[in-house]
Amino acid sequence: MVADPHSYWDASQPVVTHLDWAVAVDFSRRVLDCTAVLSIEGAGVLDLDTRNLDIASVTALPEAVPVPYEMGTVDAVLGQRLRLVVPPGTLALRIVYATRPESTALQWLEPAQTADGTHSFVYSQCQTIHARSMVPVPDSPSARITVHATFDVPEGYTAVMAGTPGQISHGGRRFSYDVTQSIPAYLLAFAVGALVSERIGPRSLVWAEPSMLASAAWEFAEVETILQAAESVMGDFPWQRADLIVMPPSYPYGGMENPQLIYLTPTLVTGDRSLVNVLSHEVIHHWTGDMVTCASLEHFWLNEGFTVFGERKVTELLEGREVAELQAAIGRDALDDDLRYLQDTPELTSLRLHLEGVHPDVSSSWVALEKGNLFLRAIEESVGEQRFAAFLRDYLDRFRFRSLTGEEFVAFAEAELPGAVDYEEWLHGTGLPDGTPVSRSRLLDRIRSLGNTLPEAALAGSWGATEWQVYLGQLQSPVDTDLLSALDDAYSLTASRNSDVLAIWLHLGLLSGYGPAVPASVGLLATVGRLKYLKVLYHALADRPDTHQLALDTFAAHRHRYHPIAVTVVSARLHPA
Repeated sequence: MVADPHSYWDASQPVVTHLDWAVAVDFSRRVLDCTAVLSIEGAGVLDLDTRNLDIASVTALPEAVPVPYEMGTVDAVLGQRLRLVVPPGTLALRIVYATRPESTALQWLEPAQTADGTHSFVYSQCQTIHARSMVPVPDSPSARITVHATFDVPEGYTAVMAGTPGQISHGGRRFSYDVTQSIPAYLLAFAVGALVSERIGPRSLVWAEPSMLASAAWEFAEVETILQAAESVMGDFPWQRADLIVMPPSYPYGGMENPQLIYLTPTLVTGDRSLVNVLSHEVIHHWTGDMVTCASLEHFWLNEGFTVFGERKVTELLEGREVAELQAAIGRDALDDDLRYLQDTPELTSLRLHLEGVHPDVSSSWVALEKGNLFLRAIEESVGEQRFAAFLRDYLDRFRFRSLTGEEFVAFAEAELPGAVDYEEWLHGTGLPDGTPVSRSRLLDRIRSLGNTLPEAALAGSWGATEWQVYLGQLQSPVDTDLLSALDDAYSLTASRNSDVLAIWLHLGLLSGYGPAVPASVGLLATVGRLKYLKVLYHALADRPDTHQLALDTFAAHRHRYHPIAVTVVSARLHPA
């Protein structure tokens, strides 16, 4: 197995196969008091990943023998190595420990920071390499475990986890869950708050704070339709359930594919189901990312590129080829923006990354998603849709519940589809290869033909969020502010309820010197924590001399509301090394 530059885990050491995790949630101290029992195969030196954990004791089972351990020096990227020696005959290690308030996997929210304002809230976000600040484990995508977990919570709180629910005991204050299929540690996920649920499909509940439940249940009511469309592309759903949870506004991502409990940002609850493609993306991740996983974050495109490819297939099935091609065009615009942003670090535009000493949170971009998708689309265009569909199923069967590298994928593809594309150029080359697939649709051509002109009401009046994103994305900045004013007067874009449309519009306004975009951007940055918006708006504000200090002041005022991952990423953009 290839070494992971983001983990102290070593595949030659004893193997951790299962985690039995007992968690007591303490909101007053902002810590988890935990016992982790790690089932072990083998004996000898074992290195585990940790960050900001206070270890109280380590004991070998079944004999309850104390095990000496050593905490390594703190590394800014990796955290701290926990080294211990597993005695012969050991079946499991019991580690008693507590997290710290500064755990990068956990966000602790005061009631005022939640949707309802009645209860505190805590949730985990372990991707990319943050599980180690919640539990001492091999924190590498290549190290897979099964899990049993119990959560003791205060009265009036509910604990939900990405797993199959078991008993609720101790007066409704202890919740248990099982993960019976092996997962990498970054998919460990739970939330504790004033949560309620509603069934929205035979395999799905949606969880939310009470004030959000009805709107969330309506917004995501088509989850079973999405699941069935995904199965027609990817094969039988490999997990027991597909529950959803609407996260607090600070959640840094659009969604997270935690198997059996998909996290979703509240910015998707628009009242018109215009952003449910994000749910399609997270559903597809249950096959590519959760079931078949990259071996390390240097191969992250295997998780994301396949998922974008599958997401667009689902969109084509449910909404038609035209809409799928519009979404592909939006994705290509985002990729082109990132390629320009990364022009001074072209190595980060390769699919196969080399991230020794680099934190994966700050190296993430649209390259893994959109260039990875274009790689697969290039193969499909070369061999034909039917042949590629069969290849995709074979790939998923071959690597089912396994982790692999980009090189292993290329070897598999070259054996199954020899000469379809220049595999090495796609995997290792920078930028985009010659002949990269392009989006094609009559509607796309019509929108793009408008250029920097005001669309007539007869045309734009029928547009949904996707069409508006394409139109705004193709405007060449800086745009004349008279045109922006006319657009705002005609279509109220600064007041858009669709956050994706609003973020693109505000970004365009900032680049073009459109006055209303400045206070509206500050307003959005004060209310949401989604990185997709924070990155572009903070960057645009900071790039302008007249708003540079405003960007710094806005970040200083609201960083306490953002997730630790978001703080790291935005800080890197506002204060580049």
